[in-house]
Amino acid sequence: MLALLLRDLRLATRAGGGFGLSLAFFLIVTVLVPFGVGPEGGVLARIAPGILWVGALLACLLSLDRIFALDREDGSLDLLATAPIPLEGAVAAKALAHWLTTGLPLTLAAPILGVLLNLPTAGFGWLTLSLLVGTPALSVIGAFGAALTVGLKRGGLLLSLLVLPLYIPTLIFGAEAAKRGAEGLATATPLLMLAGITAGTAAILPFAAAAAIRVNLR
Repeated sequence: MLALLLRDLRLATRAGGGFGLSLAFFLIVTVLVPFGVGPEGGVLARIAPGILWVGALLACLLSLDRIFALDREDGSLDLLATAPIPLEGAVAAKALAHWLTTGLPLTLAAPILGVLLNLPTAGFGWLTLSLLVGTPALSVIGAFGAALTVGLKRGGLLLSLLVLPLYIPTLIFGAEAAKRGAEGLATATPLLMLAGITAGTAAILPFAAAAAIRVNLR
C-alpha cells in the first residue's frame, strides 16, 4: 500500500498530473470573485469563507477522474483487484494520495488567498482547520464516485454530477465553521459535524468503492 501511495504521488506531481491544475483553478476563482461582486471590503469579508470553500470543492473535482482512470487504461486496476492487498486498502491509499496532492495544497493556499477576499484575521486559523478536517472527505467521496464511473468513457461530467450532491453536507458545515470562526462565534458544532462526516466516509466508502470497482471489472 505504501508503494501504491508513493506511485500515485509521483504520477500526480509529474507534468500533466493535475497537481498544479487545482491550485491554479483555486487562484482563478478567488481572483475573479472581487470582479464579480465588487471591491467593497465588508461584502468580501462576509462571503470569503463560503467562496473559499466552494473554490476548494470545485478544484477537487478537476482531478477526481484521474484516481482510477489511468489505472484502468494501463491495466493496473486489474492487477490491484487480484493483488494480495485488499482492494479496499488500495482505494484508501489512492484517496489519501489525492488528498495529499490536492486537498492539502488547497488547505495551505486558502489563508493566502483569503487575503485577496479581505478575510478577517480571526478567520484564517478556522478556515485552515475546517479545510484540514473537511477536505479528506472530499477525496474519499471523490474516490467512490470515480470507482462508480471507472468503466465509462468520458465519465468526467457524470462523475461531477454524482459527487456534487454528496459534497453538500461537507460544504455546509465547513463554510459554517470558517464563517463562525471569522465572526468570533462558537465553532464546536460545525467542526464536530465536519469531523463526523470525514470519519464516516473514510470508514464506509472505501468498501463501497471497492465493490463498485469489482462490478465494473466483470
